[in-house]
Amino acid sequence: MSGARVGDGRSAGAPRFDVPEADAFTRTYWDAAAEGTLLVRECRTCGRVHHYPREFCPHCWSEDVAWRPASGRATLYTWSVVHRNDLPPFGARTPYVAAVVDLAEGPRMMTEVVECADAGRLRAGMGLEVAFRDGAPVFRVTEFRKGT
Repeated sequence: MSGARVGDGRSAGAPRFDVPEADAFTRTYWDAAAEGTLLVRECRTCGRVHHYPREFCPHCWSEDVAWRPASGRATLYTWSVVHRNDLPPFGARTPYVAAVVDLAEGPRMMTEVVECADAGRLRAGMGLEVAFRDGAPVFRVTEFRKGT
C-alpha cells in the first residue's frame, strides 16, 4: 500500500531517535517505506503474517518467510498523548499521539497517529491508514465515529 508523506518536524542536523538504524536484513523494509510502501513478513509454511520484521516466523519458527506489501489499513488499539519528550525530533512534535494499531493483516504495530488535531476524539477500533513521515510509517485517522 502506498501512503502519503507528511512533514517530519525535525531540525536539520539533529540526531535522530525516531527511526532505527537499518541493517542488511531490515534494509528492504526501510527502502520500501522511503518509497511509500508498508511491508510485513508472511510465513510460507503456516501462512501467518507478522510484524516487526524477523528472519523467522514467530508462530511456527519456519525460516521460509517473505516480504509482502501490507494494505495500509489498520484500527486503533491503544494510544497515549505525549506532552513532553526531550529527544530530537520528538520535542518539536509535542504533543503527539504514540499508538499501537492492529494492521488489517493481523499483526499489532507501534506507531504514531498524525494529523489528529483533537486527540480527545480518538476511540479504540477506529479506522486508520498508513502515511509516511521521513521514510517511517505513521498512521492517520480515516473515520471519526458519529458523536465523537
